[in-house]
Amino acid sequence: MTNKDQQQLGKTLWNIANDLRGAMNADDFRDYMLSFLFLRYLSYNYEEAAKKELGKDYPNLPETDKTTPLSVWYASNKDEVEDFEQQMRRKVHYVIEPAHLWSNISEMARTQNSELLVTLESGFRYIENESFESAFQGLFSEINLNSEKLGKTSAERNKKLCTIIQKIAEGIAEFSADSDTLGDAYEYLIGEFAAGSGKKAGEFYTPQQISTILSEIVTLDSQEPKTGKKGKLDKVFDMACGSGSLLLNVRKRIKDAGGSVGKIYGQEKNITTYNLARMNMLLHGMKDTEFEIFHGDTLENQWDVLNEMNPSKKTEFDAIVANPPFSLRWEPTDTLAEDFRFKSYGLAPKSAADFAFLLHGFHFLGKEGTMAIILPHGVLFRGGAEERIRTKLLKDNHIDTVIGLPSNLFYSTSIPVCILVLKKCKKHDDVLFINASEHYEKGKKQNTLRDNEDIDQPNDIRKIVATYQFRPEYIERYARRVSMDEIEKNAYNLNISRYVSTSLDEVKIDLKEVNAKLTTINESIKTNTDKHNEFLKELGLPTI
Repeated sequence: MTNKDQQQLGKTLWNIANDLRGAMNADDFRDYMLSFLFLRYLSYNYEEAAKKELGKDYPNLPETDKTTPLSVWYASNKDEVEDFEQQMRRKVHYVIEPAHLWSNISEMARTQNSELLVTLESGFRYIENESFESAFQGLFSEINLNSEKLGKTSAERNKKLCTIIQKIAEGIAEFSADSDTLGDAYEYLIGEFAAGSGKKAGEFYTPQQISTILSEIVTLDSQEPKTGKKGKLDKVFDMACGSGSLLLNVRKRIKDAGGSVGKIYGQEKNITTYNLARMNMLLHGMKDTEFEIFHGDTLENQWDVLNEMNPSKKTEFDAIVANPPFSLRWEPTDTLAEDFRFKSYGLAPKSAADFAFLLHGFHFLGKEGTMAIILPHGVLFRGGAEERIRTKLLKDNHIDTVIGLPSNLFYSTSIPVCILVLKKCKKHDDVLFINASEHYEKGKKQNTLRDNEDIDQPNDIRKIVATYQFRPEYIERYARRVSMDEIEKNAYNLNISRYVSTSLDEVKIDLKEVNAKLTTINESIKTNTDKHNEFLKELGLPTI
């Protein structure tokens, strides 16, 4: 399927969402829509695997028969069902009962079956508690099929669900059901729902263009970015992963370049977003053994994987990306002051946890890894505790690049933000500053970075990544490598405009030259006026 077709599927589903949600809040409808899309993917994947597993024994039903083939096989082979499901768990890592498959659910919706709601609830509970054993427990915990937002009575809710599912089934029918197609449609919908959620979108979504910049940066060789992409990333981490889009973008970039990713790790505090992230992983064709998403508070470090006290056993990541909540208020305590993540640097202030997120991630960065994190500009110049943390990171030569982005790129804020790139293997003793604040395309609600495929057209994303990759000494009004001596003279203030100004230099005016020109002009006026008056006199007319 072409990219155009994949985008069209996303648009088709978004139009269905707009038509059906009515007065329902976009965030609430998002969870229903994406859960049904997820069930569609799981079902298709499972049925395809069942066909291979059963071979000629898989029932071949006429098109007029809307019965689910697996339900026919189950009914005829009751003694073999347990062995079959064990085999499916080994091969596709999950099981879906025939009654819970999308093909059956969508047929129930088409015929307005009064048992759809009950069957769907049963299916969700089975997938959570039995299909994936413990790995996907609570996956649909935030989907309330009995919510009054769907209808006041059970019958009304059943009818609404029938309509939603039928429309989704019709919209998807003509498109491929492979993981790339549905995964891209899922991403498209998350982006559209984020656009409609305004400030709340920051909880679960990083705009794709920004995600691409971070992903491209961390997949390049850490010590010599100009040599290109790494061949493999063993572990990739996002400590505030939202719906998981940023992690998936890193995976896509490295795989598109012919490389591989061992395992991706994400942490998310919001339960609904945590469930979205797990669905997102599977929808992109990942097995549950290829990723681990943890539900918990990053700042409190509740994840056992990251709590190993023995330094030799510490989990380290080859690439870390993050778009944490900006300037989140938190509760730094005496206990946290002794925490291994913060002890060497100090605690971020209560008013802004930005450096707490940064230090959390940086602690787990591998010696040959790269970390790229999105933060508000305040981290570059604020004083107090943040100044002390920033100064130590600079003196230890861990801050590699500072990238300033245009304003109004994010759904959650209109302020301009920056990307900090950090390394433990940094070989340069300077900091690269990229001031991309003036490079964007203005939109009615949201500004965007220009992303033209034509090499001769402006491409803001490509320019940022290329500047980071090849690290030029100087690009006028755009980038500069700044020595640590100069940064020290500026009291370790990283305000980008101090080092790379986008303002045009004032044109110097030579007053002597201007005076000489004015004198010449005045003399010319007098000479020509005298000549003109001579003509007027000859004609007997008054002079001027």
